[in-house]
Amino acid sequence: MIGQPLERSHDERFFAPCPRGLESLLVDELNTLAAGEIVPTEGGVGFSGPLTLCYRANLDSRIASRVLWQVAVGEYADEQDLYEQARRCSWPDWFHHRCTIKVKVGAQRCSLKSLEFVTLRIKDAVCDAFRATTGQRPTVETQRPDVLIVVFLDGRHSTLYLDTSGDPLFKRGTRRLGGEAPLRENLAAGILRLAGWPSATTLLDPMCGSGTILIEAAQMAAGVPPGLGRRFAFERFSWFDGPAWQAMRANRRADPSAGSAVQIYGSDIDGTAIAAARANLTAAGLERSVQLRQQDVLSLSSPADEGLLATNPPYGVRVGTDAHLAAFYPRFGDVLKQRFSGWRACLLTADLRLPKLIGLAPSRRIPLFNGPLECRLYEFELVKGSMRGRSRTKPGATGQSD
Repeated sequence: MIGQPLERSHDERFFAPCPRGLESLLVDELNTLAAGEIVPTEGGVGFSGPLTLCYRANLDSRIASRVLWQVAVGEYADEQDLYEQARRCSWPDWFHHRCTIKVKVGAQRCSLKSLEFVTLRIKDAVCDAFRATTGQRPTVETQRPDVLIVVFLDGRHSTLYLDTSGDPLFKRGTRRLGGEAPLRENLAAGILRLAGWPSATTLLDPMCGSGTILIEAAQMAAGVPPGLGRRFAFERFSWFDGPAWQAMRANRRADPSAGSAVQIYGSDIDGTAIAAARANLTAAGLERSVQLRQQDVLSLSSPADEGLLATNPPYGVRVGTDAHLAAFYPRFGDVLKQRFSGWRACLLTADLRLPKLIGLAPSRRIPLFNGPLECRLYEFELVKGSMRGRSRTKPGATGQSD
């Protein structure tokens, strides 16, 4: 059976991919946005709502990587079925032929031999639909297309989406400089949400790199929407309502003093990283919200009696070596135990030796993915005496054990 284009209605279907391990946080966000029919899957969440819901999701979601608008579903047996499904879609009703396009195909358990050929056939179908209606066809652009068409295939079913985001949502539009191994913004936001931020009044990232965790923390504390400083692909679609979008953005502008009740600190041993963090904070309008200094983490003292230490320490994949880290982590553990009593520490790492090397028992260990790299978010309660027998209710989402 060849899939038919979906009939447009008040409730549309969307899918938002996100870093694996953060699906429950994305569900919470979508519930806040009054999305309907929320269905989490591994690596993303499906949901429904009016077309304007994609405005809100793009503007406000800190966890999603994209917001995809579902335009067709169906069954297929071969490439011709996929061509006909795409050919039946009303592409010229959704965007202009002057928009450049790219088709991206993903598959699981798909029996077709060549996804490249599938991509070509779907591109042909889109162009043929435009020729039949307008006499013109869009141009293919593989690097920075105006419109991204996303196709997902399983063993029998195909789903076609239009990407409403454009650049991935972790590109907030404010980063000016990156570090050697920058953390994606939506993963940084997930770490902070899992840690319960901003329930604490003080936050420190002692290995802040280019400042990703600091910027996300400051924006969250001040209520600044993550998408406020960038453009989106949906602004090119024919159904885009410019006045409604501008009114939505105006209503979501935050009070700059809203985050004044918290204290945020960042430091790094690398002066170049501190310069990058300062430039990125300035670009985001947050230079007064964070106190930065160049300092070795091993010489740090806690800036308050209690707070949250959240960081992405080096773990040898792109920065550092195993031998160097094996020497560094025990010393870092001593700093935490001796100078940060009363704090909680949340450390994201791909180095599963970390708890043993720093000499602390984690109160939570949550599997997360930094891109394709499997990591753990370890939480430590930095208290005097033994951790044995202690338990507490955690802020944020409940972690999954190893």
